[in-house]
Amino acid sequence: GRATLTHWSEETGAELAPIAGHAEASLGRWLPRLQHFLFRVYAEMRVKELFSIIRDYPDSQNALQELHQCLEKTGQWQLVLTLRQALETRLLHPGVNTDDIITLYISAIRALTHLDPSGVLLDRVCEPVRKYLRCREDTVRKIVAGLTEDTDGPSELAGELARGEPIELDQSSASDDDAEEPENWKPQPVDAMPEKLCSGRRSFDIISLLVSIYGSKEVFVNEYHTLLADRVLQHFNYNMAREVRNLELLKLRFGEAVMHRCEVMLKDVADSRRINSNIHEAQVKRTSEDGSSVGTGENQLVLNAMILSGEFWPSLKEGKLELPVEVKTAMEAYTQEYEKLKAARSLNWKPHLGLVILDVELKERTLSLSVSPIHAALIMHFQNKSVWHLSELSEELATAPAILRRRLAFWQQQGVLQEGPSDVYSVLEDTELTEAEPLLLDSDDEVDTATASQADQRQEEMQVMHIDFFLLWLVLLVVFNYLFSCWIKCFCMRVYICICIYCCGCGNSQNTIQVSQRSVMLLISVSSD
Repeated sequence: GRATLTHWSEETGAELAPIAGHAEASLGRWLPRLQHFLFRVYAEMRVKELFSIIRDYPDSQNALQELHQCLEKTGQWQLVLTLRQALETRLLHPGVNTDDIITLYISAIRALTHLDPSGVLLDRVCEPVRKYLRCREDTVRKIVAGLTEDTDGPSELAGELARGEPIELDQSSASDDDAEEPENWKPQPVDAMPEKLCSGRRSFDIISLLVSIYGSKEVFVNEYHTLLADRVLQHFNYNMAREVRNLELLKLRFGEAVMHRCEVMLKDVADSRRINSNIHEAQVKRTSEDGSSVGTGENQLVLNAMILSGEFWPSLKEGKLELPVEVKTAMEAYTQEYEKLKAARSLNWKPHLGLVILDVELKERTLSLSVSPIHAALIMHFQNKSVWHLSELSEELATAPAILRRRLAFWQQQGVLQEGPSDVYSVLEDTELTEAEPLLLDSDDEVDTATASQADQRQEEMQVMHIDFFLLWLVLLVVFNYLFSCWIKCFCMRVYICICIYCCGCGNSQNTIQVSQRSVMLLISVSSD
């Protein structure tokens, strides 16, 4: 390291000085130049390896310390450009997962602040990384998943969340009263970025820097709101101890006010658990009194509901599913008990959402599985009839055949069903009868979520907006029909089409134009008659 270079230069200088004939005078002029040259060569070598040094941090702290000492002698004239080129070449491209980019950005924050405590180097080097992460669609979701100890996000963020420090986004708002003592004040470096200049003490908290990529806490709060809903509705587990802990830590970071919706969601889970227990007790009591079989018996359905407060939960995916008769009966019985328990309230069921735990008993084996409601509804139809045509199942379940085909592929992979000619499916009792090749399931089934995506919400908003514009346009046409001539109506139609294209986007503009033209021509023809 630096000590070895310094020791070698001093020994070399001591050996060459007598040869020069000017012992101390020559050594005094020559040795600093040699040391500066050695520091510069060593710094150039380490700068070329800086990407790997950052990736291996904190195991590479010694190398960073040596580089820091060399840069104090030679300056940072080459480091920023070289490291930014390495980041753009090796990191900022579509072939790298978002998790890996976030993980290296976290390592860069720690390593570069160790190398330059002022933060100027961090700002200049990592600005392209921040811009690139802002462009990736899954950045926010990966960060939130990492904060909440999800396997789908960087694992280092959970430890940062446990520190409980509040997030600081606006560094320029720090007052002079919060700054350091006057005798400890230091001016900002001359190469600091103008937008990063501030009068107060800078914070290098990792979570604050990640949140500042978007400049707002709302983006991350909304993402956690959606992620929490997915976890509750997909796993259908009433044990929310981990989520309560995560919520309390997030409240320390983001504030209690913005996390109120998430608090209500967890309260709904706890209330649902208590309501289920009360309803089951009431059903058992009624069964013992009148001899009814609803909700009892070995083969009877045990229904547990997750009762949600609609105003506080994100938009859920819409879907249509016709459930078997026995399931409908259980749901109606549950609704009646709930209405008795909660006066003036009722339930609006989402039959396509939830989790079904069932046992599939075949000739030689029994399968215990946890599946979605549509998978369960499919296999329940094979209890009374062992052979079904795809069109028949589509009519029974009120679901498109393309969707059912993907769901049936799951039961084929489990060895429960087999596909025959002409879209005919039958129960496979013996696995030795056929040796079919493994099926590749649709990837959409693996990442299916209970909440509506942003694209779905945007499309729904556009549909509502289109309906509003269409109704407004019909009213205007009726008025223009009595007040103006035909060419003015045609002019207004073109204006309306331009508005719809702007509001609804290019994807829906064609349908908007067609509907508008039909409505206009219809009213014009009626007027002419």
